[in-house]
Amino acid sequence: MPDVQRVNGGDGPGAGDLAVRLPGAPRQVSRARAIVAEALGRGHPLHDDVVLLTSELATNAVLHTRSGSGGSFTVTVTSTQSVVRVSVRDSGSDGPPCVCRTGARSTSGRGLPLVETLSHRWGFTRENGSTTVWFELRQAGAPARPGD
Repeated sequence: MPDVQRVNGGDGPGAGDLAVRLPGAPRQVSRARAIVAEALGRGHPLHDDVVLLTSELATNAVLHTRSGSGGSFTVTVTSTQSVVRVSVRDSGSDGPPCVCRTGARSTSGRGLPLVETLSHRWGFTRENGSTTVWFELRQAGAPARPGD
């Protein structure tokens, strides 16, 4: 059973952060997608891209970090009127996330390049043995944040 926590109060999407801890098993990637989809609502203009990119980050957490070896990962969704931010915190790995370019026939390695292409901003932090990878998508017409 996942641990679900709504931070900063509120009942509806955009009213606060939703944080969900899931076991590091491949079947939990679809659960991460469903949680994000429900948090935003199907009618949200960024729904499809946010769900797709969440799937990529959750898959990476399960396949490329210690989360997939009996650990867990946490998905956090923050939604405002102008920006959706999703972060996935995993149990860490030996190296940092890589936006590696793959060959045309490769069947993997496209997750972070996809995040880089579709998101307005993204990044990662590594601390205390864990890695958090995050992305932000802005709604059309939303002003860029200072420094963008």
